[in-house]
Amino acid sequence: MQPAAAVPVIEFSDVSYRVAGTQVLSGFNLQVQSGETLVLLGRSGSGKTTSLKLVNRLLTPTSGEIRVKGVSNVKGDLIRLRRSMGYVIQDIGLFPHFTVERNIGLVPKVEGWPAERIRTRTRELLHTVGLAPEIALRYPHQLSGGQRQRVGVARALAADPEILLMDEPFGALDPLTRDELQREFLLLQQRLHKTVVFVTHDLREALRVGSRIALVEAGRLFTVLAPRDFLRSPDPLASAYVRAFGDGLEAAADRGTS
Repeated sequence: MQPAAAVPVIEFSDVSYRVAGTQVLSGFNLQVQSGETLVLLGRSGSGKTTSLKLVNRLLTPTSGEIRVKGVSNVKGDLIRLRRSMGYVIQDIGLFPHFTVERNIGLVPKVEGWPAERIRTRTRELLHTVGLAPEIALRYPHQLSGGQRQRVGVARALAADPEILLMDEPFGALDPLTRDELQREFLLLQQRLHKTVVFVTHDLREALRVGSRIALVEAGRLFTVLAPRDFLRSPDPLASAYVRAFGDGLEAAADRGTS
């Protein structure tokens, strides 16, 4: 007897989204499995960020359904849903008048964690993302861009969510810092095995960090492939991406799977 298939952690079922007369997403069907990094790849305006925001109900589908661990995400408590997911965005979104420790400990505090547990968790996470413990007492304006982005990742991990939603998390950084954070993300994911939905417009980044790549264009999902298969895909849109990004793609895919 065959074992039952695992329920996807996140599932889009014929999801569409329309706003102000514009069709932003159409007939979106996608499954994200436990422990994988599913990359949503596409140009600006393709619908990637909209798809991400539908998962944690920052937006609500016009039609169709999104299920999280088998349950529609419009059922149950909205706050509880959002606290079950870490959310990392390009501009980080740290509170400027909070120290790093207060930023990281925000969700644990509203969850009722005692102060000492929050302090311990903050130090643990700073170590996890490669920051010194004294960073905890600094304010965001006292940090570099790379340090702020690391703090953003630490904050998303603070309450140990199963799911991470990451929207162009390294897009605003210089190339060297971006490369470093991509490497650190891969090492972190090898240890933590979170279920990650990662938005990017950069094919090299998608090949490097993704378990699978979902190509989005004009609000439609075109293909979902493993990085190596994406490089060889006959799909015209995928082939256009490969041509546009040129050299170094095989190496990026190798780094992602090594």
